[in-house]
Amino acid sequence: MEMRTKYKTLAIDSAYEILEQSIMFHNGKPIGTVAALNSEQLAAANYTECFVRDFIPSALVFLADGRTDIVKNFLETVLTLKTSRRLVAGHEIQPGVMPASFRVVTDENGTEQVQADFGERAIGRVAPVDSMMWWIILLNIYVQSTGDRELAMRKEFQDAMAQILYLCLKDSFEVSPALLVPDACTMIDRRMGIYGHPIEIQSLFYGVLRIIHSLYKAESEEDKSLLNTAIVREKALLNYVRIFYWLDLDRLNEIHRYTNEEFGIDSINILNIYPESIPNWVADWLPDEAGYLVGNVGASRMDFRYFALGNFLSIMFELTSDVQASRIMKLYELRWNNLIGAMPMKICYPAMEGLEWQVRTGSDPKNVPWSYQNGGNWPALLWPFVAAALKTGRGDLAERAVDTAVTRLVDNDWPEYYDGRAGKLIGRRSNFKQVWTATSLILSHKLLENPGLLKFLP
Repeated sequence: MEMRTKYKTLAIDSAYEILEQSIMFHNGKPIGTVAALNSEQLAAANYTECFVRDFIPSALVFLADGRTDIVKNFLETVLTLKTSRRLVAGHEIQPGVMPASFRVVTDENGTEQVQADFGERAIGRVAPVDSMMWWIILLNIYVQSTGDRELAMRKEFQDAMAQILYLCLKDSFEVSPALLVPDACTMIDRRMGIYGHPIEIQSLFYGVLRIIHSLYKAESEEDKSLLNTAIVREKALLNYVRIFYWLDLDRLNEIHRYTNEEFGIDSINILNIYPESIPNWVADWLPDEAGYLVGNVGASRMDFRYFALGNFLSIMFELTSDVQASRIMKLYELRWNNLIGAMPMKICYPAMEGLEWQVRTGSDPKNVPWSYQNGGNWPALLWPFVAAALKTGRGDLAERAVDTAVTRLVDNDWPEYYDGRAGKLIGRRSNFKQVWTATSLILSHKLLENPGLLKFLP
C-alpha cells in the first residue's frame, strides 16, 4: 500500500509538470493549454494548439486549485474568436459555432495574434458541435465554483448563449427531440459512422439545456420564448433518451420481437427498427444485470456499439435514471476486461473490423480495429468515468480504474491512447506528453480525494 501511494504521488507530480509546461500565453496572459508538449514526434501539427474539449480537464484542475484566471481568460478568448470569423470555404458558419482549437502566432511586426480553427484545418474539414456545448458547461462550472456571475451576465456572453440556443433549437425537418449532427463533430473527430444523433452530443445537449436557465437572463419576449423552448426540449430529450437509447436484456428482447412497417400513433416499433439489425455479439455480451445507452438511434437505425463518453456524461448530467446509471456501472464491473483492461478507458466497444470498418471509416488507416477511436483505450476518459462512478456510489470502481492507470502512465510518458483489445500496447501513432492524459489523472485523483467537487458539475 505504501509503495502504491508513493507511486501515485510521483505520477501526480509528473502530471503537474506537464500541465505547467503546457500553458499557452497571449501577451503575457494565460489563455489555455496546448494539446501536447512540443516534440519532434508530434502526431499532428495542431497538437501545439489549445483544443476546447481538451482544455476541459485542465480547466477543472485549475478551478479546483483556485487558479481561476486562466479559465476566465479561456472563456473570453474563445468568445472573441467566435465573433471574429465565420467565413470558411466561401460560406458563412452559423452564429453560435465555437472553434475547435486556437493558437498564438506572431506576425512580422512581432505582434501576437490568436488564430482559430473552425474545422478548416481539421481532418475531414468538419466543424465541431461539442465545442459550443463544452464552453457553456465550463462557463457554468466556473460561475458555480467562483461565484462570478457577472461574467455570464455580460452582454457578449448572453448573446453567445442566445446564438447557441437558437442554433440548437431552431426549426428543422426533425421530429425527434435529439440533435442532428454530422459525423466527426465530437471527440471522435474522424469518420466512424456516428452521424445522426450520437449519444455523446445528446448528453452534452441535455447538459446545456439543464443549466441554461440559470445562466441566460431572457429579458425580451423573444428571449423568454427561446428559453421556454429550451425547457420543453429538455424534458422531451430526457424521456426520449431514457426510452429509445436504453438497452438491457429486457429491451433487447422487445427489439428482437418487433413487428415492422407499423403505421399510426399506436405503433410499438415507432422508429421502425429491424430485428435483423441486431449484431450477433450483443445478446451474449450484455449481462443480465447491466445495460447502457446505445451509440445512436434514428429512423430504421440503431447503432448498438457502446460509446464511453456519452454514457459517462449521461450519468454526470443525470440524463439517465438512477437505475440506468447503476446498470451502466454494473456493465463495467462485469465487463472490466472488455471496457478497461490494461488501461482505462476504451472509447467504444466493439471495434469495427473487416467490411464494416472499410465501409464506415472509408478504410481509415489510423482507425484500424482496436486502435485510436476504433476501440482504442484513452486515459483522457478516466476523469468522467471517475465522476460517473462516484455519482452512482461505485467509488470502488473509480479507485480500481485510477490504480490501473497510475501503474503505466508515468513509465509510458503519458501517451494519448493505447491499442489492442485490452489496451496493452502504446498507440501506434500515439503522441507522448499528452496534456489531457495528464490532467485527467490529476482531476480523477482530486475527485476521489474530495467527491464534493461533483456539486459543481451540471
